Amino acid sequence: MPSNETAMSVAAQGSLADQIRRHLFYSQAKSPALANQHDFYMALSLAVRDRLLQNWVETAEAYTTKGVRTAAYLSAEYLLGPHLDNNLVNLGLRQEAETACEELGLDLELLLSCEPEPGLGNGGLGRLAACFQESLASLELPAIGYGIRYEFGIFRQSISHNGQQESTDAWLAQGNPWEVIRPEWCYPVQVGQHTVLGVAHDTPITGYGVRTANTLRLWSAMAPEAFDFASFNAGDYTRAVLAKVQSETLSKVLYPNDELDQGKRLRLSQQIFFVSCSLQDMLRILKKQGLPVSDFHRKFAVQLNDTHPAIAVAELMRLLIDQEGLGWDQAWAITTASLSYTNHTLLPEALETWGVELFEQLLPRQLAIIYEINARFLRMVRLRHPGRPELLARVSLIEEGEKQRVRMAHLAVVGSHHTNGVAELHSQLLKDQVLADFAQLWPDRFTNVTNGVTPRRWLAVANPYLSGLLDEAIGDSWRRDLQQLERLEQLLSDAHFLERWRSVRALAKQRLADHIHQQLGVLVDPTSLFDVQVKRIHEYKRQHLAALELVQRYLRLRAGEDLPPRTVIFGGKAAPGYAMAKLIIRLIVGIAEMVNIDPAMRGRLRVVFLPNFSVSLGQLTYPAVDLSEQISTAGKEASGTGNMKMALNGALTIGTLDGANIEIRERVGDKNFFLFGHTAAQVQELSAKGYHPWTWLEPNSSAREALALIASGHFSDGNRSLFQPLLDNLTHSDPFQVMADAADYSRAQDQVDLAWQKPDEWARASITNTMRCGFFSSDRAIEEYATRIWKLEPLTIGKAAP
Repeated sequence: MPSNETAMSVAAQGSLADQIRRHLFYSQAKSPALANQHDFYMALSLAVRDRLLQNWVETAEAYTTKGVRTAAYLSAEYLLGPHLDNNLVNLGLRQEAETACEELGLDLELLLSCEPEPGLGNGGLGRLAACFQESLASLELPAIGYGIRYEFGIFRQSISHNGQQESTDAWLAQGNPWEVIRPEWCYPVQVGQHTVLGVAHDTPITGYGVRTANTLRLWSAMAPEAFDFASFNAGDYTRAVLAKVQSETLSKVLYPNDELDQGKRLRLSQQIFFVSCSLQDMLRILKKQGLPVSDFHRKFAVQLNDTHPAIAVAELMRLLIDQEGLGWDQAWAITTASLSYTNHTLLPEALETWGVELFEQLLPRQLAIIYEINARFLRMVRLRHPGRPELLARVSLIEEGEKQRVRMAHLAVVGSHHTNGVAELHSQLLKDQVLADFAQLWPDRFTNVTNGVTPRRWLAVANPYLSGLLDEAIGDSWRRDLQQLERLEQLLSDAHFLERWRSVRALAKQRLADHIHQQLGVLVDPTSLFDVQVKRIHEYKRQHLAALELVQRYLRLRAGEDLPPRTVIFGGKAAPGYAMAKLIIRLIVGIAEMVNIDPAMRGRLRVVFLPNFSVSLGQLTYPAVDLSEQISTAGKEASGTGNMKMALNGALTIGTLDGANIEIRERVGDKNFFLFGHTAAQVQELSAKGYHPWTWLEPNSSAREALALIASGHFSDGNRSLFQPLLDNLTHSDPFQVMADAADYSRAQDQVDLAWQKPDEWARASITNTMRCGFFSSDRAIEEYATRIWKLEPLTIGKAAP
């Protein structure tokens, strides 16, 4: 067996260009004359993977031999983005890759664009999980991420005259050079009457400037017997492969539509599938390292990323009791000492519950364990608070009613030693409202860890223009310590630096403008104000508030008012079954079609909807944003991380006091943030008094005129009924209080217009936003998890990199 040093020397033989040639021949079986761009991308990726394999193997070996405490991150989503460019930056190979491509007559940027994006997430939740994995490696913290290797990820979105259309996202169609299949690590999971096997697929996650390369382990489903030979011989060819098809469905697609019973069954099956595989894998690792099962909680700090993995409470109990033979009390002590829970939502519909009947069909043993957990928990509550049946009903793990339901968030809280929110406001609202009874029972279990984003992906990779300027102005230490951006303060009055700042921002805006023209055929003015709202389409995020303001702006321009030029950019996906969200997209598309052909706009207004928003498109968009739209109803957004990415890249924010907006505003200063709208407390008060949108709409003549224009069919080819459901929603129920905030939003947008006309002041405000965003690094967030919740210590792998 060759040593690790030997393996490294073999991998490092020759230049990167030589390694690309070798992989083109030995891995792709192509000559340069026959190879296409994707072949060269694969060869480059495999050459880079060769370079990081030494780090990966050494990291795993160190964790095993030292038996270190490890964070195990359970998440149903990982919105990873392309690996190649991030690995080049983290490994310090970006310049070498450019040189190698020049030597081979290749365009590195073109090769980077060949990488299909793993569509393993829906939005902020999955992207946060990806940022956290990268920060864990960069901080040299022992960790492993667990999830599902969805064969078809989040759908591919196209935008036409009719709005959003969905199609299959076959991201694995041309192979994945970054993963290693581990068929030897395969675990059975019982779902109803069927047994499914989960096979590990590992991806290395590199740290920046260190030798640590942690593992992201994703599970792919397969049948124990993939082919029924007896059925085949009998001529029943469909039955011969039926078990294979049924089993593989579990890891086929991210988030099936769960409006139908079959979708609900599949989603619950997916959750137990990846959770059980992950916990069984942890037990294997524990035993491999010669540790007793009673040390599970000392070896692993298991983080539940939202409620999707909450079944881990019951499943770990099942494994410890049924498989490992522990008694209830010891198993419960280990379970609660191992698990911690991050809540990501305040919306009741997002706090998952499952019908007891469905649970009984699919997971009867886990349901029996949940009943026992609940009985013991309620007994404790009775002892502490006798004569409080209403309290027992509120905290019970089983929701009573016409049909009983299992409350997964309650299960996660009861079975964990910590529960955290992801922004100061969110965590406070969890304690005061959503989980108030539990917070009173266990106040020490509740804490806050404000989210963050990785500066490597979202500044170093995404914004090479600004990154270069920062390196030149303050050095490159900000890449590992984002608080170093504070050193920009000494340059706020430097006229030369202000000019450089404006020039690098202009380059980023030109890059996005070029993309919009090439992909959509729309010419936008890169000197106009880029007003951007890119995120999941949802009523609480209030894209329809921005659309209503956009129509008002359109009418003002048509009336001859002189307003500064704007390019208003939207992007994001609506869940396929979410009719109102899809109607909001259709409205934006209709507005864009009319605005962009109206000669009365005179270049003063352009509207763009970016199709199929993704990490790659985010890397192109966030550096170009002048005005970041963070306009959710106060008290509804848990945190938001798009707001952090835009502010980090120099955008000013228009927003409500919601989620992390509050903390961003505190740091960047009131004058560098355009605030509007009711607070969370005021939103609650309005609802309690009986909210009526017409109370706010009647005095707002501009909003009424805009609604009337939409109702007339102006943006729907004369179809006056198309947007009626949306208009009825806004004028009769308005569940997210769009009308209550509409007038104040317009006032704040007028402030934006005035500020934009003072370029030097805007540039200083832009620098201030970047400068004050050091707190919003995922490195800081992970350090808080590691010290306060996981009790994790860093471990340096090999010699520290220069």
